[in-house]
This record gives sequence, structure tokens and C-alpha cells, in this order.
Amino acid sequence: MNPIDFDAIPRERLPALLRAAPKAELHIHIEGSLEPELIFKLARRNGVAPAYPSVEALRAAYAFTDLQSFLDIYYAGASVLLTEADFFDMAWAYLERAAADNVVHAEIFFDPQTHTARGVDIGTVIRGLHHACQRGHAELGVSATLILCFLRHLSEDDAMATLEAALPYRHQFIGVGLDSSERGHPPEQFTRVFERAGTLGLHRVAHAGEEGPPAYIEGALDRLQVERIDHGVRCLESPALVRRLADARVPLTVCPLSNVKLCVFPTMAQHNLPALLEAGLCVTLNSDDPAYFGGYLNQNLTAAFEALPQLDARHAYAVLRNSLEASFATAAAKAGWVAGLDRAFARAAGGA
Repeated sequence: MNPIDFDAIPRERLPALLRAAPKAELHIHIEGSLEPELIFKLARRNGVAPAYPSVEALRAAYAFTDLQSFLDIYYAGASVLLTEADFFDMAWAYLERAAADNVVHAEIFFDPQTHTARGVDIGTVIRGLHHACQRGHAELGVSATLILCFLRHLSEDDAMATLEAALPYRHQFIGVGLDSSERGHPPEQFTRVFERAGTLGLHRVAHAGEEGPPAYIEGALDRLQVERIDHGVRCLESPALVRRLADARVPLTVCPLSNVKLCVFPTMAQHNLPALLEAGLCVTLNSDDPAYFGGYLNQNLTAAFEALPQLDARHAYAVLRNSLEASFATAAAKAGWVAGLDRAFARAAGGA
């Protein structure tokens, strides 16, 4: 294929191109895709009293000042999830939206401790989510896999017990992650459980450098041996770390609307995405918790590119290609998706 003439793609055509092109989502918390309407549907089905009197009241509560203020509502929303069917319905609703956004591959985070603490069996969680992933591939054409995340505000012993409890379902998830409140919970606290995950052949990722300092990114790399950094936007505070991340092509799964909603950046126009890309970092864009932060993947892409005039077609191609190549999919699958991406951009540039 001939090189893509990025200069032939005007900025005004980028939103449509970003929406139509194939892409992967690597930072999506499935519990964070639970829309208010589905929360109330599941509450009625399971006889659970919702924390808010109406869908409108719940949406009105989505005015967060930081990560913890979001997590308080996030955990309350998850309380309606009790059965395998509930977890299936939640994941299926996300996968339908992903398919509409031309997401060809999704690596979906889930938080089993959020549910086992309420007496829900971990098998119920994993079976429901995995069933949705299987159907999503068969019926929607979306490749989807699961990453089991540990809640960092809980102990490493709790995380280790969660991993061991999940092992009967080892073939239904591909990796482990670390999420929840970052402040005061450095990644080093979870060294043993990540070592255990490594011996099991699981991929390893971790949230770091969203609210936590660059040292948390270094700790995730050095102590947890992670392959990707989730968020990572504060890496720019350390030039040495930026060089390390760029040289090793460590992917950063950045979430623009989330960053603004949680006050990491005051506005989208002040996001450091252009600086991250200019530093040569392997940046991907993702939706994080789309039901709470105002948009799924295509909305994150278009919001960022519309607010940041420095970004052009080269940047659009880079973040989409990064998402595909940074996934844990097979080399053959990645090559097919990248070929589709090249065709989309070549058409936009007036090529074949």
C-alpha cells in the first residue's frame, strides 16, 4: 500500500474519520458502563432499592470533584448486580455501543471485589461477562477479552485471595490490573500478587500517574512488571520517565473525558494529549467509565480532537494504530485491523 498522504485530510473531516475507523479500547471498566436506565432496570428485577429516587436524580449526582467522589457513586451503582444475567446484560450493552463505535477489539476491566464483598460469587461475575464476550464476537464482530482488576484501597492479601478464587476461570480472563483510588496506595503494595499473576502467564497492567505522581508509574513498571500504564498523564513531570516510556514504547491508556470530569485537567483544551504525542509516547484513547464521564470511545476521540487544534490526521492515525498494536491480541489479528485502518485513512486522503 502507498504511504498515506495525511496532509490531504483536512481537520474538519477528522471527526467522521475517527468515528468510522477501526479501533481498540484498552481502558474500559465494565461497571463504569452501567447506565442509569440499566441500573434501575436491574434494581427492579432484583428487588434492590436504588441509592437515588430516579434516573434523573442519579445523573444529576454525576458532578465529581475527584476520583473518590466518583468511586462513591460507582460502587453504589454496582450494588444492583447480583446474577449472571445481570453481568451479561451490562457487558452486552457495552459491546453493542462498542460495535456502533467501530471498536474491533476491547479489553474489558472488571472489579470482582466490588461484588464478592456483597456476597456475589466470583464465578457468577466471570461467567456472565465471558458469555457476553463470546456472543459479542459471534454476533457483533467485536473481539473482547477480560482483565481482572484488584482494588488498591483494599489489602494485597485480599487481592491475592481474589486471584486464587478466580483460578477455576483462568481461561476466561487474560490479565490482571490495579485500579480504584490511587492516592496513598502506591503500586509497590501489590508486588506479590502481580508476581503470582506473572507465574500464571497473565498480562499485567496498572493505573498510575492519574492522581498519583510519576513515581507510581515507575513503581508499576519496576515492581509490578506491567506491560501498559493506565492513564499515565503525569509522566510529563519527569523527563527521564518520558524518555523511558518512549524508548520502551510502553502504552499509555489515556481517558480524556474522564480526566476532565475528575478534574485532572480543568478543560479538554488544557489536556496534555498533544504534549504526550509530541514526546513520542505510545498514547491510546479510551472511555474509562463512560456512563459516568459523558461518553463512549468515539465521543472521547472527537471531543479531544475538536478541543485541541494542534492535533491533525497524523495524530488521529497514531492514537488509533497505537490502540490496535498495544492490545494483547494476536499478531495476525492486529495486522488485519491495522490494514483496515490504513484503508480508512487512504480513502479519506483520496487514495485507493
